[in-house]
Amino acid sequence: MTRILSLAMTLCVLAGGAAHAECAFQNTVPVKAYFAAFPAWRIVAAAMKECGNVTAELDQEIRSKGAIAFAARPALYHIGGVHNGTIVPLLNQNTIRPLDDLVQKYGQTLRPNQLIKIDGKTMAIALMVNMQHLVYRRDILDQLGIPVPGTYDEVLAAAKKIKDAGVVQFPLGATYKADWNIGIDFNNLFAGYGGTFVNADNTPAVNSEAGIKTLLMMKRISEYLDPEYLAADATTVQLQFQQGKIAMSNFWASRVASLKDTKESRVADKIETASAPAVIKGGIPAVEFSWDGFAIARNITDAEAEAAFRVAVAGANAAMVAANNDAAVWLIEGFKPGSAAKGAIDTIENGAPAAPSTSWRGVMDAATVKNVPDFMLGKLTAEQTLQKIAADYTTSAQEVGLIKR
Repeated sequence: MTRILSLAMTLCVLAGGAAHAECAFQNTVPVKAYFAAFPAWRIVAAAMKECGNVTAELDQEIRSKGAIAFAARPALYHIGGVHNGTIVPLLNQNTIRPLDDLVQKYGQTLRPNQLIKIDGKTMAIALMVNMQHLVYRRDILDQLGIPVPGTYDEVLAAAKKIKDAGVVQFPLGATYKADWNIGIDFNNLFAGYGGTFVNADNTPAVNSEAGIKTLLMMKRISEYLDPEYLAADATTVQLQFQQGKIAMSNFWASRVASLKDTKESRVADKIETASAPAVIKGGIPAVEFSWDGFAIARNITDAEAEAAFRVAVAGANAAMVAANNDAAVWLIEGFKPGSAAKGAIDTIENGAPAAPSTSWRGVMDAATVKNVPDFMLGKLTAEQTLQKIAADYTTSAQEVGLIKR
């Protein structure tokens, strides 16, 4: 089971330029890397390239393409970006390799909380923490006399006031795209309501009062979104913020730097962050936090694996962090939390749980993503949606052996 990261861990939120020191060694083995397309990974990839013979592809569809790429023989990439959720299929397919020997040989600069342990073996190296938390326009809240919301009821009350004032096109933004994006938003709210996804025997528990409340809250939020919200991913919401079209969103920490970048954003000096809101007054933030890091492919040569590990560690070092301190909630030595990290730090300190790295999570996510959009479109009731999620999950869980037939 994956190590649960300490609440005292070092944090980081994306910002800053792409400057970094030269690589500590000259790499002579061709290395290919595959990362998610958000700013922190671009910075890490650029730092890795300083070592030489490194090519990196950044793609928002890494969730669906990554498992296929690592299953190839030989693997299509040597290094892959992973997090709590995307590492699970790689573990199940046995397509990433244990790293303990490489950590011992080349990982002297790594911190203990960077070593992601699965069944006692280091299977990934965490570089940063990521989560959704409240991002808001300070000028709009001040203009309308709105306190920073701490609950979703307060978010909705603020959204109504903002809508009535007509100061922006859409009061709220949300990553409700009808794919894994909307699944994460469902998971966040469901966790905030104290929901249990599965029982001890892996049978579904999602068809519950917490599930009903989650869907109804998502529907209430959607009333203040761009009507095309089922096509809105992180890049969409990022642009809506940067262009001054929205006032608030429970949005990714990894995107805050771009929102505060004066070269990209019209409202860079007006963006602030706070803890993810709770759905229950006095409850924990309605969000699950995750780590982002890298794994090394199994289906490559040992020489390639060694080069890949060395390149990754050399790129994701203290010098890179010093040059890009505010670009992520870094777990790497040298990170100094700045103002951009406030929302992430507050969210974790307020008790947000870590997203589980478990075999059932991917199966449950697939069932959720398949059915929640139909609820948002009015094709299913909340009750019907949860029944379908449970049924689809059960079928898939039986097929992969999580539940006995």
